[in-house]
Amino acid sequence: MLRNLGALLCRGGRTDSESRMTRLTLPPTLPATLGCDAVGVPARFGFRLLGRLPRNGCVFADDNWWWWIVPAGSDLDVTWPLPSHYARGAYVPATNPRLIRWPDDTSPYTPPIPLYLMACQLTGTAPLWTAGVGSPHGA
Repeated sequence: MLRNLGALLCRGGRTDSESRMTRLTLPPTLPATLGCDAVGVPARFGFRLLGRLPRNGCVFADDNWWWWIVPAGSDLDVTWPLPSHYARGAYVPATNPRLIRWPDDTSPYTPPIPLYLMACQLTGTAPLWTAGVGSPHGA
């Protein structure tokens, strides 16, 4: 459930005018000790995804995309399904993203595995795990 949406709406990004990318900026009270990447989905999936995850960290949105903050490297050994977008360093192709969801605790992160599985389910894509592919031990 969104907590007092009006109080949570704030400036959430800094735009790099050369590349037209915006870096999502976390509130200073939420340390990103594991680095900071973001996973975006088209806005039409936003509320459905938000409501199905067991835990949400910071969530940003603009008119077209919703972005979940995940630990850096959350794309390691997985292929995020289209039309989702994985953004290293939380640099996103967004216009005026705003923080719309504050985390349940002191961590800014949404757990990436449940987010990945829900993104796959919402897009009708089978999860693709590449860890262990070609390994002599299998996976």
